[in-house]
Amino acid sequence: MKLLVILIKKRNLKIVINRLLSGDKGFRAYSGIPTFLRSKSVRELDNVKADYAVVGVPYDEGSPFIGGSRFCARSLREHSLRFGGGALFDIDANKEYLRDSISKDRLVDIGDIDISPSRGDKSMEKLTKTIEILLEKKVLPIVLGGDHTLTYPTVRAYKNPIHVIQLDAHMDYSKPLEGMEYVNSTSFRLLHQLENVKSLTQIGIRSMRDEKENVNDARANGSNIISVSKARKQGLESLLYDLNKGGDCYVSIDVDAYDMSLVPGCVSAEPGGFQFEEIKRILKNIAERMNVIGFDFVEVNPPLDVGTGATSYLGALTVAMFLGFIDAKKFNY
Repeated sequence: MKLLVILIKKRNLKIVINRLLSGDKGFRAYSGIPTFLRSKSVRELDNVKADYAVVGVPYDEGSPFIGGSRFCARSLREHSLRFGGGALFDIDANKEYLRDSISKDRLVDIGDIDISPSRGDKSMEKLTKTIEILLEKKVLPIVLGGDHTLTYPTVRAYKNPIHVIQLDAHMDYSKPLEGMEYVNSTSFRLLHQLENVKSLTQIGIRSMRDEKENVNDARANGSNIISVSKARKQGLESLLYDLNKGGDCYVSIDVDAYDMSLVPGCVSAEPGGFQFEEIKRILKNIAERMNVIGFDFVEVNPPLDVGTGATSYLGALTVAMFLGFIDAKKFNY
């Protein structure tokens, strides 16, 4: 009898360990290994067999004002555990998103890029190479910042022509100064020069710190700049009419696209931003109208956030929600 009890205890312990390692959906929001949405953890790129892969970039050396966004990916993963049921349910649409993609390991988490401190060039080269490998495997990358430096080295990994859509309070179109290529304020000027970038659409731009010269340069280079007020006047569902329907696009979401009242954990938040329902409508329209082949979410600064982690929670929700919209189109549900 004692031997039987010992065997049962060992078996139960093994089950518990296996559930923890696999990110089991039944665990509480405050327990378990924090992969995004409790997705399967895959550490070797050669072993990635999925439709979507989350990759973290704990880099904030391109954000010179107040550091801390290096903790963004970790915090978003932790707050994503609160969606522990394995699916998102939209009560207005009466639709459930992502259940099969999570339960069938269509979504995996490959961990973080190995950052080389004080060597932005090396860190971003590692990011580009990682994205190239995922794209070769036909895996859609979901990149969690870090600061907004990462969009340029991510987009340059794409070989085919793509549209880039940016949701942001700032243009990030400054000229590199003193050879500083990998900073968050230059990312979209640099990627706009890439041969594979067919167009750049910048939505939510409203900061009065953007310099007139940079705005003029962006427009001269063909950027479609849509401020919050213009977006509301034009209609949120009509923002992409200039782009060919079904075209490949990469989407970059800065948390400061939201109004600053919603994002206390963002160092560059600005007033006059979008509300959650507006971002939801914009992302849903992008997913339905375009062929999204990758996206990133950046600039949450957890050390600045309120005690509940409201900004990280909003970030995790935004990423999961957008992925849900993409997944619903891909699998037609």
